[in-house]
Amino acid sequence: MNLTYTPEQQAFRAEVRAWLEAHVPKQPLEHYDATREGFEAHRQWEATLKSGDWGMVTWPKEYGGRGLDLIQWLIFEEEYYRAGAPGRVNQNGIFLLGPTLMEFGTHEQKQRFLPPMASGEEIWAQAWSEPQAGSDLAGVRATAVREGDEYVLNGHKIWSSRAAFADWAFGLFREPGSERHKGMSLIFFRLDQEGVTRNPIRKINGHVGFAEIFLDNVRVPAFNRLGDEGQGWHICMATAGFERGLMLRSPARFQEAAAALAALWQSRKDSCDPALEADVVRAHMNAEAYALNIYQTASRLMAGAKIGPEASTNKIFWSEMDIHLHETALAILGAEAELLPPAGEHEWLDDYIFSLAGPIYAGSNEIQRNIIAERMLGLPR
Repeated sequence: MNLTYTPEQQAFRAEVRAWLEAHVPKQPLEHYDATREGFEAHRQWEATLKSGDWGMVTWPKEYGGRGLDLIQWLIFEEEYYRAGAPGRVNQNGIFLLGPTLMEFGTHEQKQRFLPPMASGEEIWAQAWSEPQAGSDLAGVRATAVREGDEYVLNGHKIWSSRAAFADWAFGLFREPGSERHKGMSLIFFRLDQEGVTRNPIRKINGHVGFAEIFLDNVRVPAFNRLGDEGQGWHICMATAGFERGLMLRSPARFQEAAAALAALWQSRKDSCDPALEADVVRAHMNAEAYALNIYQTASRLMAGAKIGPEASTNKIFWSEMDIHLHETALAILGAEAELLPPAGEHEWLDDYIFSLAGPIYAGSNEIQRNIIAERMLGLPR
């Protein structure tokens, strides 16, 4: 693989770096899941990004982007993480729903939903999981009944990311009487409209990263259905491909964490078990291998390929890599890992706890191994 950047790509990197150095907040923002104030501060950061047309660089200009390619997006992500810029509060929108809208939405839907998504004016939550349907999304029971130009939604969603404070959600709903993969549609609904009740779910650190949502005869226009009626499972799998295989976990996230781990090792190696050095090296190699794989995936997509079941191998790799990296950091820190770090320093313990969710969200790794066995290796069910 040739990773020599063109002069144009190098110039683009310099442009991104200069803009971020001038605009990234000097003090870290309060986490977007901590309070409404923290959430709104991140919304304002999204608006600041949009002021420089950095909201989502791969989208066409008419939809709020820059019309750039995936390699340029990867360069942007590398500079974004290098600059220590705030987390993207609208990641469910820009990294998951946005690419799916680009593939399956009508021109009118793209015009309506993508620009306010890119600017942070409208923040999105993901409303797929239900009490009896987590990784097995084919088990969702929430319903959508067509009445003229509207759908009437009923059901119970849970573990909905960002739903405590977000404006919109995209959910999977089925035609009453349908079963498993048939009869489902992907439908958008506002979280503040009549008939929607959301109960925040507080995590162990006090943040409200999730919510459960109850829908009681919620009416939405048929315009809010993405794709054809009954095409929801197919669209959902495309979204999951973006979540598992490319957009949600860019390589820069892990490369920066691996660099921070190496710095931590250098500062403490004299008082640590020397054997941990091998784990630090492994974390660095894993992050670089993941980056090379994503560059390869991006190149394939730019040549016209689609994300397929191989996204499951990617998801297993980055989720298990993340845990190993943070386990290594905690081993270096020892008992000191339980102390709150000074403001602005790496929160290794908090990130470790979050990494433990990696093998669960975006489809549990057990389910991903089933997908690999059946769809890539052709093994019997």
